[in-house]
Amino acid sequence: MHQRFQAVGQSMRLPFLVLTPVCLLLGYASASLRLARVDYFDFSLVIVAGLAAHISVNLFNEFFDFKSGLDAKTQRTPFSGGSGSLVVQPEAAAAVLYAACFCLALTVLIGGYFVAVTGLALLPLGLVGVATIISYTQWINRHPWLCLLAPGLAFGPLMVMGTDYVLTGQYSYTAFYLSLLPFFLSNNLLLLNQLPDISADESVGRRQFPSVYGVKASIGAYGAFIAASLITVLAGVTHLGLPFASLLSVIPLLLALPVLHGLRHGLPTPTGLTRILAMNVALSLLTPLVFAVSIIVG
Repeated sequence: MHQRFQAVGQSMRLPFLVLTPVCLLLGYASASLRLARVDYFDFSLVIVAGLAAHISVNLFNEFFDFKSGLDAKTQRTPFSGGSGSLVVQPEAAAAVLYAACFCLALTVLIGGYFVAVTGLALLPLGLVGVATIISYTQWINRHPWLCLLAPGLAFGPLMVMGTDYVLTGQYSYTAFYLSLLPFFLSNNLLLLNQLPDISADESVGRRQFPSVYGVKASIGAYGAFIAASLITVLAGVTHLGLPFASLLSVIPLLLALPVLHGLRHGLPTPTGLTRILAMNVALSLLTPLVFAVSIIVG
């Protein structure tokens, strides 16, 4: 029993959950621009729902990757290839699936509460979010452009605009604009994490962006998303009236320069690729975090 709980815990990929509160904080920042006081109880529920949704995706991904045989083929890094927990403890597969369903149910329950309290306008975001969770591993991963954009949609507009709506009771252009930063960076986060697994993913029928269009096109897409992130920050200050301190978020974004330099001549050694993935994770977390905090305190 202890080993099964351990396998479920590893399959949750807890260190990766940091991205969720960072993105939700941007929704809080957007709401704080229009509200004198934010309801912290509601925001706490939003955090629980967001984390449950993220955990659910991770657990479904681990379960289906184990069932497809992908887990046995991937060359794992600290940032890609899954946890491998079910390869070691295959008897825990059912427990992982049950935990995924429980977390999804918790997300739906909290989302249903907010729909009842704030109105049906929140429902479309919730339905898209649930559909993304359920279909990501089994269906979205077989369509390269959907696979490229789905992470950004989930961690950008769905989380940021959903949080803002729950806290304010209405949608806003500001929340949509702020959601663009995690949209671009989350797309990049998953895009680079797919690079070590191209051959393994192809062997089980996945058609992710790197598999279909190649490493060179993936690096080009990465650079385009970084440029769009930079424009989002700069234009937010110059045209949307965000605090001047928001420009500080450009500093962690500069980590993209060594990332691009390291990828320029193709995939480096496993050690070099792990270092590149680590820098990309750091910039994907720190950039929206600094952006959100600068707005809240500004």
